[in-house]
Amino acid sequence: MDTQQIESLLLETLGLAEVHVSGEGSHFQVIAVSDKFEDMSRVKKQQFVYAPLAEKIAEGVMHAVSIKTFTETQWKREKLFNLPQ
Repeated sequence: MDTQQIESLLLETLGLAEVHVSGEGSHFQVIAVSDKFEDMSRVKKQQFVYAPLAEKIAEGVMHAVSIKTFTETQWKREKLFNLPQ
C-alpha cells in the first residue's frame, strides 16, 4: 500500500478536510485535518483515524502508523512545522 492509497482511503472513509501521508515500506506517518477533532479526546482522535487502517495493519500491509491530528484552525498555524518531507 502506498501513501496515495492511504490518503484516498482516509479521505473517503473519514471525510477529512486534508490528509498527508509519508513513509515507506510498512511504516507511515499520517497528518489528519478536520474540524471533527474539535471535541474529541486525544485517544478518540487516534482511534478515529486508525479505524479504517486496522484491516491493513492486521494483514501486515502496514506495520507502524504515527498519527497527528489537527482542527482546520490548528492546521493553519502548524502546517509549516508539520508538513511531511
